Amino acid sequence: MEFDYVIVGGGSAGCVLAGRLSEDPSVRVALLEAGPPDTSALIHCPAGIAAMARVKSVSQPLETVPQPGLYGRKGYQPRGRTLGGSSSTNAMVYIRGQHADYDQWADMGNPGWAWSDVLPYFLKAEHNERLQDAWHGQHGPLNVADLQSPNVFSKRFVEAGLQAGFAHNPDFNGAQQEGVGLYQVTHKNGERFSAAKAYLTPHRNRPNLHVMTDATAQRILLQGQVARQVQVLHGGQEKTLTALREVIVCGGAFQSPALLMRSGIGPAEHLQAMGIDTVLDLPGVGANLHDHPDVVLVADAPDTALFGVSPMGAWNLLKGVWDWRQRRQGTLTTNFAEAGGFFKSSPERVRADIQLHFVVAKLIDHGRKPSMGHGYSLHVCLLQPQSRGTVRLASTDAQVPPLIDPQFLTHADDMAQMLAGVRHAQRIMQAPALSAHGQEWAASTNAQTDAQLEHWIRQNADTIYHPVGTCRMGQDAMAVVDPKLCVRGIQGLRVVDASVMPSVPSGNTNAPTIMLAEKAADLIKAAAL
Repeated sequence: MEFDYVIVGGGSAGCVLAGRLSEDPSVRVALLEAGPPDTSALIHCPAGIAAMARVKSVSQPLETVPQPGLYGRKGYQPRGRTLGGSSSTNAMVYIRGQHADYDQWADMGNPGWAWSDVLPYFLKAEHNERLQDAWHGQHGPLNVADLQSPNVFSKRFVEAGLQAGFAHNPDFNGAQQEGVGLYQVTHKNGERFSAAKAYLTPHRNRPNLHVMTDATAQRILLQGQVARQVQVLHGGQEKTLTALREVIVCGGAFQSPALLMRSGIGPAEHLQAMGIDTVLDLPGVGANLHDHPDVVLVADAPDTALFGVSPMGAWNLLKGVWDWRQRRQGTLTTNFAEAGGFFKSSPERVRADIQLHFVVAKLIDHGRKPSMGHGYSLHVCLLQPQSRGTVRLASTDAQVPPLIDPQFLTHADDMAQMLAGVRHAQRIMQAPALSAHGQEWAASTNAQTDAQLEHWIRQNADTIYHPVGTCRMGQDAMAVVDPKLCVRGIQGLRVVDASVMPSVPSGNTNAPTIMLAEKAADLIKAAAL
């Protein structure tokens, strides 16, 4: 059980690292994933995302602690728990964020992470089926494509956006982000194309790559200030894996800080309260948690072109299953969040601070509550939130989820921007291309004053699944990793996942996580020379 690298977490970042580091046949790599293999048909069929919230074998249904900014409600925080991680359970939208996001990372004490530094890694990762220009790659492992059969209502959303005064944008990952359009997705030949499909599946037969599923990392064992081993619960047995070069933690914004804290690396006061011996007092571990708060406008629309609960909806679903199983075509190639847009909540904003996701079904409580009939939904997401929270241990048992407290909408600026964002989104919903076919629900349309709309937002807002920041990179006292993603004060230990992001990118976080891991692979290889 000795390896050069032990990678803890088989999500987006872990799969990238396993694929890239094992390219050298002289290097032995172990990849540990707490969940099962990515064999479920619900993973590979894009529309399977609609049922994913109910499939606990591959999606871990975490919750936040009660949120003061959400009237004491607990938020829902599902995370992928299978090979590919959340890239096997997400809505597959391919968005890099804004150029200014990465320039900001560099300005926060992270040289090598400006836009000009990270663009080559976005290009290295990507194979874009349609876009062939300086902004896109054509030879990378990650397949990016247009939707195979976009819903007619997604096109109506784009038309409504134009009617409401927004520009059309055929490429949100090009020179500029603002505008409305159809999203590109991580699909290939009518199937989801996760990080596991891109970086791991093609290389599973490499003799130097050892993949362990259903393997929960309990703690990292250190010799002095050097990470040497990982203690794992696998098949009901405790096992120890030795890393001759590095332990690389890729557990995500919740599990990575939890693993460090269980290993004695983190804020000393919290570790002492949990009965854990402090190896290194690193106060930033579990701090700086933030996420994109999001609220969903819903409309009824009596049109069976949309997904919905009705006899015709059931018939369309059965036909879609047949089409997908026989030809990998048809309605079940949808990712549901087919279209969207980016805009400034107010003219004085320097850059877009609101993102929209248009969903071709009625989305209520993360899809966990069905609603009779057909309709569509519009997510309104705040891109640069100021609210900050924490991740803390609830138990020293690795099977017990940590305490997640993103402090949603506790910063006054966040609510002001959300209010303006919802008003703009309602203008699109009320434009003729959409309003001729559906009616926004009364709960949001009746919220006329700012106070009424704020009340509705706090009653309904939650995450759109983009937590970051809990092991952030930097060079100040609260930084957990340095700009090379090495844990400060510990040798042979890195963190490579969204937890190291000092601020959340302005968009969906899967593509940035894959980019980050591509760059980390080069950093790790360079350190071994």
